[in-house]
Amino acid sequence: MPQSLSLVIVHLVFSTKDRLPRFDAPLRPHVHAYLAEVARNAGCEAYRVGGVADHVHLAIRLSRTLTIAGLVETLKTSSSKWLKTQSAALSDFAWQRGYGCFSVAPADLMALTTYIDNQEEHHRSRTFQEEYRAFLKKYEVTYDEAYVWD
Repeated sequence: MPQSLSLVIVHLVFSTKDRLPRFDAPLRPHVHAYLAEVARNAGCEAYRVGGVADHVHLAIRLSRTLTIAGLVETLKTSSSKWLKTQSAALSDFAWQRGYGCFSVAPADLMALTTYIDNQEEHHRSRTFQEEYRAFLKKYEVTYDEAYVWD
């Protein structure tokens, strides 16, 4: 077969270090746009980027030439450097060490983008930790609570 083709959609989730609320409402759209641009520059399609003050969600079509770990490293490194230049209050910005990545069927993409669009509403009654544990349960990811949070 002369072509390499793929359609791998992933839902990435990662938080700020110690889940500190570093993104106020005016900054969030800029952070989300920056992450989408980094993903696009890496050859991925960013269907949606969103989140709240302490974490982000990304719905991305993974480039066939990238690993998930490589993409996450690129997203975090680039955005962390950029954020540190945005204000003195962010000069020490860092993301958490880990991340969550979950595969998404193309038929479920609209539900995922709607979920990401409604993050403010979701987090009126649910913390990031509760949301993340629910994803781990939904996707049947085995984990040790002692190592999930850094």
